[in-house]
Amino acid sequence: MSLYLILLLVFPFLGFIGLFSFRKRANNWAGYVGIALTLTGLGGSLVMLNQALNQSQVYLVEWFSMNGKPIMLSFLVDNQTLMMLVVVHFVAVLVQLFSISYLHDEPARWRYFAFLQLFVFSMLGIVLAGSLLLMYVFWELVGLSSYLLIGFWYERPRAVWAAKKAFLLNRIGDAGFLIGILLVFWQFGTTEFSVLTHQDGVLSGESSVLFTFIGVCLFCGAIGKSAQFPLSDWLPDAMEGPTPVSALIHAATMVAAGIFLLGRIHPFLTPDALIVVVIIGTITMLLGAYKAIFQTDIKKLLAYSTVSQLGLMVMGMGVGAQEAALFHLLTHAFFKAGLFLCAGIIIHAVHTQDTRQMGGLRQKMPVTFWAYTICAAALAGLPFFSGFLSKDAILIGAFEWAKYTGGIAYVIPVIGLISAGITAFYVIRQWKQVFLGENQGGYRHEQIFHDADTFMKVPVILLAILSFFIWFSFNPVDAAHGWFFRMFPVEGAETEHGMVAILSVLVVAIGLLGGFYSTATGPLPSPITLLQGVHDAFAKLFVSLFGKIRNGLKWLNEHADETDRHVFLIAPLQKIAYWTNRIDQRMIDVVVNSVGYVTVIGAHAIGRFDKLVVDGVVNALAWLAGFVGNRIRNLQNGRVQSYFVVMLLGVLLMIFLFF
Repeated sequence: MSLYLILLLVFPFLGFIGLFSFRKRANNWAGYVGIALTLTGLGGSLVMLNQALNQSQVYLVEWFSMNGKPIMLSFLVDNQTLMMLVVVHFVAVLVQLFSISYLHDEPARWRYFAFLQLFVFSMLGIVLAGSLLLMYVFWELVGLSSYLLIGFWYERPRAVWAAKKAFLLNRIGDAGFLIGILLVFWQFGTTEFSVLTHQDGVLSGESSVLFTFIGVCLFCGAIGKSAQFPLSDWLPDAMEGPTPVSALIHAATMVAAGIFLLGRIHPFLTPDALIVVVIIGTITMLLGAYKAIFQTDIKKLLAYSTVSQLGLMVMGMGVGAQEAALFHLLTHAFFKAGLFLCAGIIIHAVHTQDTRQMGGLRQKMPVTFWAYTICAAALAGLPFFSGFLSKDAILIGAFEWAKYTGGIAYVIPVIGLISAGITAFYVIRQWKQVFLGENQGGYRHEQIFHDADTFMKVPVILLAILSFFIWFSFNPVDAAHGWFFRMFPVEGAETEHGMVAILSVLVVAIGLLGGFYSTATGPLPSPITLLQGVHDAFAKLFVSLFGKIRNGLKWLNEHADETDRHVFLIAPLQKIAYWTNRIDQRMIDVVVNSVGYVTVIGAHAIGRFDKLVVDGVVNALAWLAGFVGNRIRNLQNGRVQSYFVVMLLGVLLMIFLFF
């Protein structure tokens, strides 16, 4: 088993090194090498799944020691690891296959596929890590990889800005994550998951406040990577990267890392920390769904949808339905990757991302239409699709948690239902704008369209097929007895399932009807127009009340030519650097230089004193001793007369002194 672990990490890393070494010479075959390496990893993952299912194995190697405490390089293989290994490899294979055709004219394909291999390597490290410390190492590598891929087209200013924004916002969350890791090591002397999940007394006693703080700090890592409120704005802007990268980031890699982390540390989180998780996840879920309503960019709508779905998963983790949250992570990986790849096909054909300039693509792109329709149905939560099973599993857990908690807690599952309705609303609205109706000007009717080629069709068809319920449960409305919940067993209350399913279907139906007819023309304004009016009214009220604060925060504006110098977080950091430099030059340097001058002057004075006084006294005594010695030496001349004179003088001196 340890050999498989090593190979799973070595293959993508060697792919990154090799492709980066050959550079442009690898352009023609870089994609095929990447696919071969990832397929090999997928095969190894399936072998591990067969051999280690329902087992938990830890592999330890001493890395280094700190204050006499060994830091172990550990790898943990359990059901959660095995699931994510298969998902990451499978989606990465499809994304790379799609990219061969999508980027066939890209002159730097070698760099793109090299960065993808680094991305896969980093994510696999997170999945296999058996300790928080090792996970943090790969956690930062994922951040670096996403920065490189989002800013892949670095000649585009907006892409560079989006990469910086993603990188900086993730650093904020990662800072809290690192503090949590250090506090865990200080408290327990280890960061091993196998040890932390079996700590007695963690959830009670006087130190519960400390453990709550540690849990919230660790959760900060998930806030950054999984784009949770208030660090969620980087994810929609990450659409500046190539569309296949968006599919990989939003489906199986970067955003999944935060949910995976919560699954690992969930037993360690205190009830108070879980309340924080619930609140953050619920806010993110609702805000993401609300913002998606107003999006006309086909990719940005899907991005805000991802933010909302990630909030749903985080909420599921907070209410104790961690198994359901992982289930939604699995199903979401397939249908959301399918949606992004279909969006890539559409953009590749019509050369625009604005859905208002699309329409009538159903007949022109039949394969893409059906694949997009199936994946969109799963996202909307329609029965007979995977999204319905996983979403309802979380909602059931939320209602059970609210029943146990009581009081205002019922607000959480109700907001979940509302978000599900909003999701259905914007999904059907976008689907209708893109595929139905008439051409709105993004392309000419007489233009000859070709649906995707084989390299693009195969991934979206496979992902669409995996969006059906049958792969997860034979029961189209309940996955409780499916293979996933046998792999991740949980005691669920089935008494609530029927009511939750009915409410979910009802809310989704209302959302679908509202979204479908929101684009209809008629004497009455559409719901979107009314909602936009309300939104604008509140926006004007906000500006009138907080206009000065908003102007003071103009560096938070989105990238534009006229505000290019107000790049997100760069301008304030530059100001901080400027004033820090001023303080360094005007204060710190003055003090240091003054101390230096005084020290030099004092050293010269002490040197002169040492030379003239200290050395002068010593040298004078030496001269005096020599002088006296020379004079006395003259008396010792061997003459009897001299000795007689000395003896006489001595006798006279004694008489004078004593008599």
